Amino acid sequence: MLKPRIEALKEKRLVGKHLRMSLAQNRTEELWGSFMPMIKTISNTISDNKFSLQVYPKDYFDNFDPTIEFEKWAMVEVVDFINVPGQCSTFVLQAGLYAVFDYKGSGTNSRIFEYIFSSWLPNSDYILDNRPHFEVLGEKYKNNHPESEEQIWIPVRHK
Repeated sequence: MLKPRIEALKEKRLVGKHLRMSLAQNRTEELWGSFMPMIKTISNTISDNKFSLQVYPKDYFDNFDPTIEFEKWAMVEVVDFINVPGQCSTFVLQAGLYAVFDYKGSGTNSRIFEYIFSSWLPNSDYILDNRPHFEVLGEKYKNNHPESEEQIWIPVRHK
C-alpha cells in the first residue's frame, strides 16, 4: 500500500476557523462552509493550499472511541498574523517530524487511516507524536471525488 515520505516540517503560521467535534458528531462540512467564504478576506496567504488540521487529546489514539471530541481547523498558511479577519483565529504549527502520505481517493474513505494506524505505523521505525495531524488540500483536491488528491501529515518520532 502507500509508503510515506518522512519530512521535517518547519514552523507554519496558519489562519482559520475551528470547531469541537467527534467522528460520531462530525461537523467538518459546517466548519468548511463557514470558512470558505472568508478565505478571500485573508491577506498575505502563502499559497492556494488549504489545511484541514486536527488537535487530538493526548490519549486519543490509546483507547480509540469515535465519540471523543477533538478540535478541527479549516485554515490557510500566511506570512504573518497582520490583518487577520475578526472571525478567524491564528495557529502556530510547530516544527517537527511527519510521515506524509500522498493519498488519491475520496475523503470519506476511512481505510487510508486504518492502514496508517493499524498497519504502517506499528511496522515502522516511528511512533505517533502528540502534535497536530493535518491534511494539505491542494489544487488536485476535489472534496469527496474518487480522483481527489491530498497529502496526509501524521506527526511521528523515532521509536
